[in-house]
Amino acid sequence: MNNALNLLQPYPFEKLRALLAGVQPPADKAPIALSIGEPKHRSPSFVAETLAANLDQLSVYPTTLGLPMLREAIAHWCERRFRVPAGWLDPARHVLPVNGTREALFSFTQAVVERERSGLVISPNPFYQIYEGAALLAGATPHYLPCTEENGFNPDFDAVPSQVWQRCQILFICSPGNPTGALVPLDTLKKLIALADEHDFVIAADECYSELYFDEQNPPPGLLTACAELGRSDFSRCVVFHSLSKRSNLPGLRSGFVAGDAEILKKYLLYRTYHGCAMPVQTQLASIAAWNDEAHVSANRVLYREKFDAVLDILQPVLDVKRPDGSFYLWPRTPADDTVFTRELFAREHVTVVPGSFLSREVDGFNPGANRVRMALVAPRAECVEAAGRIRDFVNAG
Repeated sequence: MNNALNLLQPYPFEKLRALLAGVQPPADKAPIALSIGEPKHRSPSFVAETLAANLDQLSVYPTTLGLPMLREAIAHWCERRFRVPAGWLDPARHVLPVNGTREALFSFTQAVVERERSGLVISPNPFYQIYEGAALLAGATPHYLPCTEENGFNPDFDAVPSQVWQRCQILFICSPGNPTGALVPLDTLKKLIALADEHDFVIAADECYSELYFDEQNPPPGLLTACAELGRSDFSRCVVFHSLSKRSNLPGLRSGFVAGDAEILKKYLLYRTYHGCAMPVQTQLASIAAWNDEAHVSANRVLYREKFDAVLDILQPVLDVKRPDGSFYLWPRTPADDTVFTRELFAREHVTVVPGSFLSREVDGFNPGANRVRMALVAPRAECVEAAGRIRDFVNAG
């Protein structure tokens, strides 16, 4: 067996199950889960109809590169969404369909890391645990950058020593962040591109929450926006990861894409042909329908805005919690240890959240997720409001 498997930590939800084991919540209160970030809004019916109308494609082997019209739809969406000049993104060279960002983030790391080097994979802390597992199984060493409130819940990239950047092979960024919801500013993205050029590493931008934001008139920028403003038409050392899971409430479709540096994607495509991860043709056709429509995405944001407004009205008087820049998470500070808070909240109110320390790593005696919890506002509005009321009562009871 691969010895690196022994380096993997339990997934946060395994730790959560162990934490709550043996706890008997009140039977008279219905369970409410704010723990798993699984979208619960209705999936767009036209996507399901397109999928059903193309089930005859089950008899067709899909290609790893994907249908030209899917890659064209994705490229045009990127142009519209991130202000990329028309024609810069060549659908044949700069875009690859993938089976969701989780699969892509992991496999991309395996393809990019040079095992013979003593390389680092740098990520924010707290972080999506796939970054860490992918690094370890690729033979690299994870390096964590704390995301504290003092720095807007983003890493302090200026504090990273030059020798760390010199060893970096992949820099993971997540914007809006999981679990903090923080956006990486456009000027920071440009600064990171300059660092990637100087030290020859790849920026892997996980932007799967990019379409969940609050100001309809000001969509947040992404790494492609920074490339466009810098005149970087080759997208050198820059790769973005996007998904239909959060944008379109289609987590079960397992559909997303990577886009960016053509030379990197050419080699990544070679990896994927051996990896055996081609997207089924009927899924590709349904994905085209989703990427070509914005009305359902705008309606989705309305639902989230309504939930954030209602929940924050209830929680802000009793908890240190702020509206994030984006995503569907709240990242409140807890009045007690985050694991104690989580366990007691479940025991007394039948509400499940995730301890922030389970989503972070302790470095030099400091865990940036400690004394915080992640709350995913994915359930229907009434359920989120009910959960917020129970949390308020729990905090007030002390």
